[in-house]
Amino acid sequence: MQQALQMDLKSMEKFKNIIPKREALDDLANLFTVVSDVTRIRIISALMVKKMCVTDLSSVLDMNQTTLSHQLRFLKNIKIVKGNRTGKIINYSIVNEKICDIMLSGISFLGY
Repeated sequence: MQQALQMDLKSMEKFKNIIPKREALDDLANLFTVVSDVTRIRIISALMVKKMCVTDLSSVLDMNQTTLSHQLRFLKNIKIVKGNRTGKIINYSIVNEKICDIMLSGISFLGY
């Protein structure tokens, strides 16, 4: 026996329009995957201050360059960071400043 809905049809339509479509849900889940990793959060945080090459990031974050390069590749693939080559040096920077807003909102939400 199916239970009757307690919600009116107008409210039901609002929910259908507000809940993101599958593609957007997948992209949102990927975004949260990015910020669920401490190493990636540290990289994004550093790049929020200044664009840097792998050597500088490695020094600032006290991190192995191989690990750092792997994480930067991941962040590039999902378009969080980009690399601009000047000669042999690639400087990494944030693609979209909204990621900074997300990071700062998270810190604020946690009360820091």
